[in-house]
Amino acid sequence: MDMVTIIVALVLVIFLTILIGFYVATYNRFMKLRNASIATLGQIRVALRKRLDLITSLAEAVGSYAKFEKEALESVTKMRASISTASPEDIARAERETRGLLARLLAVVEQYPELKTVEVVRKLMDTSRDVEDEIARHRYTYNNIIQEYNTMIDTIPSRFIALIHGLQKLPYLEVGGEEIERRPSLAFYGERSER
Repeated sequence: MDMVTIIVALVLVIFLTILIGFYVATYNRFMKLRNASIATLGQIRVALRKRLDLITSLAEAVGSYAKFEKEALESVTKMRASISTASPEDIARAERETRGLLARLLAVVEQYPELKTVEVVRKLMDTSRDVEDEIARHRYTYNNIIQEYNTMIDTIPSRFIALIHGLQKLPYLEVGGEEIERRPSLAFYGERSER
């Protein structure tokens, strides 16, 4: 074996090692992002369950003062049962529906000023602010993860690895226009939430 053959073989081995290393690293990055998106969706599901429980508790606390629609509470029960297997699209729909339910419930509370001084209602309202922040934070994290994953699918050379493994773009968690910018108003005692 002459020196040129050894150099060519060595260059080929180095090139293949780099190529395999890139392939493995890129594939692993896809899997890490996909798993992170699944974990974050799980956190969103937990936060939505908290919101549904909060709506139920708030409706029960308000129940002695005002009538809240029976259909709304039945809807909460159905959503809670289905949220654990919900897709991103189903989660977005549940997000919109629960925001609407919470807003309607808060409107009922606003009609009865004496409710604003009830300790249970005040605590539930404080909890509601925390849950709204938690949902928004997890939705933001999920969408950032999906953006990176989808960008890798769209860009070369990671696109080739996505094609080899049949990886498809993942959906964003979209709530919709103004709804994502404006959460239900949780203001009491003459204050307005600026969050």
